[in-house]
Amino acid sequence: MGPWPRVKGAMSRVIHVFRQPDRFVAGTVGEPGDRTFYLQASEDVRTISVTIEKQQVVVLAERLSSLLEEVASRFGADVPDDAPDELLDVDPLTVPVEEEFRVGTMGLGWDADSSAVVIELLAMTEGEVDETVVLDDTEEGPDAVRVFLTPGAARAFAERADRVVNAGRKPCPLCAEPLDPAGHICPRQNGYRRDVDVLED
Repeated sequence: MGPWPRVKGAMSRVIHVFRQPDRFVAGTVGEPGDRTFYLQASEDVRTISVTIEKQQVVVLAERLSSLLEEVASRFGADVPDDAPDELLDVDPLTVPVEEEFRVGTMGLGWDADSSAVVIELLAMTEGEVDETVVLDDTEEGPDAVRVFLTPGAARAFAERADRVVNAGRKPCPLCAEPLDPAGHICPRQNGYRRDVDVLED
């Protein structure tokens, strides 16, 4: 074991563990319509960034909120209804943003001993990921980032994630598709969608 909490197995699998992260946030790099989404975890002087799809951010925020409701009702955990103001992080991603890996599989759990939500992000692989490796220290499997969050910090993460996702291109008032700065062909206005560029005479 090195100076940082990480699990390394015989197959060189690395699990980056953040038990008391200083921050865990969703953020983007790039302009609306051409944004790359990241999740970034920091603890002390260590920062890890992983690339993630926009839809995965949406799903993670939704499932995190559902998990918090469940642990509040099933285990009587102290879960705030809203993100505490002091935990809301509006700062940009820490730079430089260097991709550790692209997220393939995600896992969520509840650690009753520490009353913390556990989020695990596993690197994308070519084959199917055996579900038994999620939230497990098995030696074989994709690299991972495992983050422990208090219920309040989890609420704050989900709220920021929603803001980041919705900070992209504004939706068209007619068709709800994203509006591009260069223009927008609205299927509601034209009656059909054109998927090819129109050649001008």
